[in-house]
Formats: sequence, C-alpha cells, structure tokens
Amino acid sequence: MMLRKWFFTVVVFSLCAVSLTAVGAQEGGTVAPIFEPEICAYIPGQPTSQECLDLMAASPKPQLAEIDLDRATLGLYSFWRVGPDAVNKYDAPGGNVVGQIGAGFNFVNVIQEDGEWLQIQGGEWIQRGTAYLVPPSLFTGVLLPEGWNQSFAWVLDTTGIYASLVPGGDGEAESGYLTRRYDIVNIFAEAYDSEGWRWYMIGPNQWLKQTFVAKIQPAERPEGVTGRWVSIDLYEQTLVAYEDDQPKFATLISSGLERTETNEGLFTVWARLPNDRMSGFAGAPNAYDLQTVPWVMYFDSSISLHGTYWHDYFGYRRSRGCVNLTISDARWLYAFLEGGTPDANGAVTNYVWVHSTGEFGAPPTSSGI
Repeated sequence: MMLRKWFFTVVVFSLCAVSLTAVGAQEGGTVAPIFEPEICAYIPGQPTSQECLDLMAASPKPQLAEIDLDRATLGLYSFWRVGPDAVNKYDAPGGNVVGQIGAGFNFVNVIQEDGEWLQIQGGEWIQRGTAYLVPPSLFTGVLLPEGWNQSFAWVLDTTGIYASLVPGGDGEAESGYLTRRYDIVNIFAEAYDSEGWRWYMIGPNQWLKQTFVAKIQPAERPEGVTGRWVSIDLYEQTLVAYEDDQPKFATLISSGLERTETNEGLFTVWARLPNDRMSGFAGAPNAYDLQTVPWVMYFDSSISLHGTYWHDYFGYRRSRGCVNLTISDARWLYAFLEGGTPDANGAVTNYVWVHSTGEFGAPPTSSGI
C-alpha cells in the first residue's frame, strides 16, 4: 500500500490516447479520448519518447470544465468568525446583554451591519470588534467527460516550489514550472525515488512528489452499489461522483484529522438539509458552534458531507470527522444526489464509499526505482 507523508501543519481545527484535448465535460458532451499510459512509460536513464513529448505538447493541462459557483448561497450569507473568547449578545446596538456565544471555534451569519454593531442570524447583536469576516473559498471541482480514464491532480502546495527535472530531484527553475495552489495538472507517468516516494511526470522534465498534489483516479464500483454514488479517497483527499460506472465530477475534500478520522466503509445518505447548525463540546477547549452550514448530506450517523466556509485548505485533512467541501462543490453534489433514479417504491438511495488508497506516514523502507 502506498504511504503518504503528512507535511502540512493545521493550526485551526474545523468540523466535522494520442490527444487529451477533446474534452467536453458537460453531461452529454464530447467523449474523452482514451489515454494510453505506455506512451509515456518512464524508463530511468532513457529520454522521453517523441510520442510522449507530442502528447504533452498537445495536452499540457487537463481540459475539464469547472462547475459554476453557487453564487446564490455565497451571496446570501456573510460568515464571521467570533471570539475565540466568549462574546456577549445584545438585544440592540448598545442594548442589554441577552446571551453569550461561548469560547471556542465559532461562526455566525451576519444579516445586518450598523456601525460598530453586527446583527446575527436569530436577531441578536454583537460588537464588530469581537468578530471578523471570513470569505469562503471559491475553489470548484470539475466535470468529467464520458470515457474519462486519464489521471490528473490538483497542486496542494501553498509555498510555491519548482518541479524537479527527474524523479527524486530538487526543484529546479530550469523545469519551467512553479507550483501554484489549486493548479490542475495531467499525470503522464509515475516513478519512485530511492526512499519509495512516488513522483508524477506532469510535463517534459517536470516531476512533482506525491505529497505536493492530490491525485484523481478512477475507482471500481463497490458490489451492490447502483445509481448515483460518491467515492471518497482519504489518502488523496479527493471525491469523485459516479452514476453507475461513469464518473461525473471530481474535487478536493478535507476529511477528519488524527483522532477524529472519517470512518471508512460503505454508507448511504440518510438525510439532506439545505443548511444546518453544527455545534459540540460546549465549555471544552475544542468547543465549536457554526450557526449555518450549507448543503448538508448525512451518511454516517452525525457525520456528513457539507459546504465549508471557515477554511480554504481543501486537499488536506482538516475536520473532526465530516467531509468538508467548498460551498459550490457541496451544492453541486447535493443536487446530483437528489436527482438519483427512484426504485419501485419511489425511494432514492445514494451510496458514499469512504476508502483509502494509501496510508499516512513515513515512506516504505524498500527502494523504488
């Protein structure tokens, strides 16, 4: 099993083919060409074949359509972080104290501003100096065309590094590629370094270590699953939505951190809510209260897929067990699952398969190439 090093430090915890250019990512669009991996098979010490170079020149980036932003939800809510100390709530600007938001990781939806005062959902007021506005992430996933079989990845690194010229090498400006967060790249070949870490060729003489990207790859449909379902890869921190065997959509997620891991297994979505309040551990150091969480899909008791506005670290583990999505991605998935085919009794069953294609930790002791 592949191993993955966890190198990103999280400070704030939160909740729960010859050519690839002809890609019509909308449903019913152009059929994706079949990628032939042997074209770019990596042989140490051998130059990249001309056929592979031609392929990379024709398809330097995945030509996949991003979904639309959920502008309605993004425009409706105004999310503010409160605290982390306890904050008083008032019945009017400068009025009487009528309650308190306890210490912890808390967010409110502000519905009105009046100078140094903010009215929150529910009608109470708080002082502006006790909160700050947090803009939600505008990242979105992509639609996948019929016949897609080409692995690709999103860049996760936030610091900006150059690609390496060879697997296992240091970043070099000569490679011509400097990483940018949420860049999307094709994977043309794979290789291992002497420590066993996997590297991906994303272009001519351009290699990235697996820890710097989140790879999207096809998954086999679990036995007994039909209709619309979701594959969640905890190792890659990715999600792919399927209809039977046809992948439709792919994106990045944030699942549970160590000690609050998202459970693996096959689940069904048992409840959907356009929005829900999430809170827990009142009075404890890890207390949280999120006034409005959009597009909630419960699948493992109180664990859900849901929209997330309090961070923009998708592709990294971040939550207390839930599967975090951007608001736009959660809205797309909510509608997709809601539109499944009903059975003879009129019920729609959507499955969520949570699994891992690797494990976090040190690389294997055996050498790679």
